[in-house]
Amino acid sequence: MGLYSRYVRPRLLDATLGEKATGAIRDRVCAGLTGDVLEIGYGSGRNLPHLPPAVTGVWAVEPSTGALRLAAGRRDSAAVPVTVAAADARDLPFPDDRFDSALCTWVLCGVPDAHLALAEVARVLKPGAALHLVEHGLSPDAGVAGWQRRSNRLNLAIAGCRLDTDVAHLLAASPLTVSALDTYYEPGSPRPAGFMYEGRATA
Repeated sequence: MGLYSRYVRPRLLDATLGEKATGAIRDRVCAGLTGDVLEIGYGSGRNLPHLPPAVTGVWAVEPSTGALRLAAGRRDSAAVPVTVAAADARDLPFPDDRFDSALCTWVLCGVPDAHLALAEVARVLKPGAALHLVEHGLSPDAGVAGWQRRSNRLNLAIAGCRLDTDVAHLLAASPLTVSALDTYYEPGSPRPAGFMYEGRATA
């Protein structure tokens, strides 16, 4: 891992996905989380202030040591205990049916094998438990999708993620069952980076 991805990218993502830009979305996505929560792509801990009182603990999956360093203060002041539990969402070190809820915010676009990560999330969720998610991804508008494809290489280099991830297809192909999925362009964001998928899928 180079200096940019270790030190610069985590700070860039922490800033661009900060409270002003994403706070209201995080409130919606975190609403209804309960009990022991698995969070894949924990990042710099931006979701912690948005967790509802019914959450009893968070098990964080995050490969970036830079992001975890940024998260230290938020983790220390969190209302619930946070366990940094794993680095790879594709190989979770937990037994089947372990978690009451799962959380995933702007993550699937950067996971090398999102199909495998979702299968692992389904495995460790209790039957009927839900994954709460928001992701940016493939736009249904041909012109926007074209810009997403053309911009992928640059966005991967800068932000470490793909712009044209087909989130609906990933969920449909996973063991999870989608119970709600809203799509929209995030106001104020460039359209190639701002088409959102927000919802829940149950194990």
